[in-house]
Amino acid sequence: MGLVTAQTFMTHDNEWDDGDSEDGVFAKDEPIRRRGQHQVRGDSPRRGDDEQYEDADGSLSDDLDSHDLPDQSQVDHGRDDRTRGREKFRRQIIVEAARLMYRRHEKEYYRAKLKAARAVCGGWVKPSDLPSNAEIRDEIQRMACLFEGEGRHERLRDMRVEALRLMRLLSDFKPKIIGSTLTGHVRHGSDIDLHVFTTSIDSVSITLDQEGIIHDIEHKRVTKAGEERVYTHIHIQDRFPIELTVYSTDKIAYAFKSSITGKAIERATLAEFEQLLRAEYPDIELDAEVLDAESKLDRFQVYRSLLLPLDKVGQSKKHHPEGDALYHSLQVFELARYELPYDEEFLLAALLHDVGKGIDPDDHVAAALEALEGAITPRTAWLIEHHMHAHQVIDGSIGFRANKRLRESLDYEELMLLQKCDRDGRQCGMPVMEVDEALDFLRELSRSNG
Repeated sequence: MGLVTAQTFMTHDNEWDDGDSEDGVFAKDEPIRRRGQHQVRGDSPRRGDDEQYEDADGSLSDDLDSHDLPDQSQVDHGRDDRTRGREKFRRQIIVEAARLMYRRHEKEYYRAKLKAARAVCGGWVKPSDLPSNAEIRDEIQRMACLFEGEGRHERLRDMRVEALRLMRLLSDFKPKIIGSTLTGHVRHGSDIDLHVFTTSIDSVSITLDQEGIIHDIEHKRVTKAGEERVYTHIHIQDRFPIELTVYSTDKIAYAFKSSITGKAIERATLAEFEQLLRAEYPDIELDAEVLDAESKLDRFQVYRSLLLPLDKVGQSKKHHPEGDALYHSLQVFELARYELPYDEEFLLAALLHDVGKGIDPDDHVAAALEALEGAITPRTAWLIEHHMHAHQVIDGSIGFRANKRLRESLDYEELMLLQKCDRDGRQCGMPVMEVDEALDFLRELSRSNG
């Protein structure tokens, strides 16, 4: 079972989950509306408000002399200009908030709207001028269609098959699927969201452990109107990120509300989801697709399985005073991350260059390439294959022709940078990430790069 964490969040800090989540029972627009209720004090509008020249019945206020009053056409024209101005700002806020959420700078609608409003308007914005969650969601989907194209539909199908596989695995817990995988509103980085129902969280965790599924358990505290509730989430990092929200069995029929529409969220049982998939994809055999999904290993799990044994691989103190091969690999990764934090292929070569030492210390390069076959790109494989040759370039022991071939590669500079990181990653006491932290960084980088 994974690490158990506890965090405390106020209502408006609930994470965005592509549409709906269990936290949606607390409408995320409420803090905005609540704030708006306190803006007008007393019965009279303030100067500077759009209503400043009108009484409740729409007539012009008596505090203006008749000769100062504009004619009706001027009033209508001014009102139209203000309306157009508000709509312009509203549209800009929608686009900016959607951009923040599409690029994963923000995960929650409320914070995205406030940050977008500050960026667009440079200050406070009337709550009534802020867009709804639904408007931002629609803009996010427009961006997804624009930037991701037809590949989004293939990814949606793969995510739905993966969700079906997991729902079948967890059938004893009456799983229900929610969110973007159900509705079809997926994009890069979207996760699979399931509700499961049990009297024992441990029983869900044991089921996942038996299948070799690595997971973390998180207890999230959400406070609303002075009342604190605790939600339990199980996070799975697989081919697609998966979040299970665990409820007691008496909540199976409970109608959770959407943070976007305010209505009951869309959910589907295992049987309903299978029926949906058969209707949406009549040309595929679901059972065969599920079996195929089971055979597709998450490449990050492959990396993890090869890295963890390195903590028991000792090295020569003369060449590696820092200690075991895992500590060395994490140091090299940390140095590489400083140099090229955006280059996933280079960073993978830095982290994985010595994984073969846990398999065949006498020929660790060939062992690494064989173990990683199909899980890394040709460029990453080339960097790993030649990282020892790069050391020979530095000490002058490489042959002329071999040196010439290396220099002809477009990745020669990165190879020599990898050599430098490999050489410098031999420090005693250097702070490094844990293996899972390093893999999480790479996984998020992979999602960002699409």
